[in-house]
Amino acid sequence: MSKKSQLEVEGVQVPVSNLEKVMYPKTGFTKGDVINYYIRVAEYMLPHLASRAITLKRYPDGVDGFFFYEKQCPDHAPEWIKTTKVAKTDGSIDYCVIGDLPSLVWVANLANLEFHTFLHRKTAVKRPAVLAFDLDPGPPADILTCCKVGLLLKDLFDSLGLQSFPKTSGSKGLQVYVPLNTPVTYDRTKAFAQAIAQALEQQCPDLVVSKMLKKLRDGKVLLDWSQNDDHKTTVNVYSLRAKERPTISTPVTWEEVENALKRKKPLVFETKDIFKRLKKHGDLFAPVLTLKQKLPAIRSLE
Repeated sequence: MSKKSQLEVEGVQVPVSNLEKVMYPKTGFTKGDVINYYIRVAEYMLPHLASRAITLKRYPDGVDGFFFYEKQCPDHAPEWIKTTKVAKTDGSIDYCVIGDLPSLVWVANLANLEFHTFLHRKTAVKRPAVLAFDLDPGPPADILTCCKVGLLLKDLFDSLGLQSFPKTSGSKGLQVYVPLNTPVTYDRTKAFAQAIAQALEQQCPDLVVSKMLKKLRDGKVLLDWSQNDDHKTTVNVYSLRAKERPTISTPVTWEEVENALKRKKPLVFETKDIFKRLKKHGDLFAPVLTLKQKLPAIRSLE
């Protein structure tokens, strides 16, 4: 039987239920632990969620059970949950927008473990705010191989006068964001990202692959440029991942990426690691929200 109660969050009564339900069987991490994690990290996570539509990824029976993506904000959402309308071919979808702590707690209570956001803000749906790359290793390549490719990517962006920011995916790979926050279209960012991926593939054909075919990935890192699209979402920084353990998509420094490669120590962070890092570094991804950079012409890669 469902155990329901109310949690007062910033003066709002948020319905919660089944707080003792185990979401991560290997560690005993419960739904209550999930909600508590998101409450504690909210100060750092909400700025990255607040202005974006969100796709929910819900695990009603925990990480070992059935899951589903949910784009349309649920009909039973409280009236204080904000939404934003996104057009599609045959109508529109009202996505949830998580801009405050009560909304974050409400969504976490839905067993929404992962938060996936668009690269654009809700006020400018055709204007990506960042350039994003997902570095996906094909076994036996791993996150350390991704670190090697990530550093090559950084060097390339450095040569173009662009600052880039790495984070772990919280799964098996690394992600690299280049903040733009200037007028640009997805047509430009996607073409530019593909050109970057192809340039690195030419430079390091034994290490990097730019095509999506799985048969090409063995022992290499797919430099996935296709995320730069107005209908695709990417896991949000500080989001949990639905893996065996409660791992987190975590911002890291390039120095940490270098050190991980030197020491052969994979970059993996769980909930227990995050708050020490935040106390030491603050939000390493904060510049991604504000740093203004202009995308160079593709010919600058030649």
